[in-house]
Amino acid sequence: MKAGTLDRLLADRRAKRSVALVTRLEDGFAALLHPGDRAAEGVPREVVVEALRALAKGQSLPFEQDEGTYFIRSFIPDPRMVIVGAVHIAQSLAEMARLAGFHVVVVDPRQAFARSDRFVGIEISTDWPGQALEELELDRRTAVVTLTHDPKLDDPALDAALASPAFYIGSLGSKKTHRARLERLASRGFAEADRERIRGPVGLSIGSVTPAEIAVSILAEVIGALRSGSS
Repeated sequence: MKAGTLDRLLADRRAKRSVALVTRLEDGFAALLHPGDRAAEGVPREVVVEALRALAKGQSLPFEQDEGTYFIRSFIPDPRMVIVGAVHIAQSLAEMARLAGFHVVVVDPRQAFARSDRFVGIEISTDWPGQALEELELDRRTAVVTLTHDPKLDDPALDAALASPAFYIGSLGSKKTHRARLERLASRGFAEADRERIRGPVGLSIGSVTPAEIAVSILAEVIGALRSGSS
């Protein structure tokens, strides 16, 4: 691999960008492909198509082609979950999501709730949700879950999430609460297609009652969205 290719790969890894490294085994020729790329210099079209397919699924595999064998190595960042509201459900959800391989960020300007002793080993932001989510630069590997029930906190977070390519957006609350939430979004100019991106009430319908059970239902729905290819 040429030094320039390695430098670009390392830069992509540091920036948490998804990238596929395509290596021709016969001579070590290597090239990089990113989501949305249509071609790579020196890489046959069939290999490009297969590499992008593998990258979308996070797979690494060999690929036989007339001129030789290629190995496709996919590098994708860990999925991220941004939880707005440092409530009891968030405590269970943050730990479960961390164990499931998510990088978790809990956002809540109420410092009495957003304490490190309540979220051990979890990244915490006490900025206002709108500002926090903007600075986090939400991407296609990010899920956003709002749990506060307080429009002053949830709504700015939803505005930021809907302006991003986040693969999952969910909000806690009853059906009545969710209808009111959608009406507020409509009044702020969000189209129906935007509003339909929000899962509300958040989580799978499994009859959950306790904070931990609700967290399970949310995490299961998030994982379902992630593995369905929507990310």
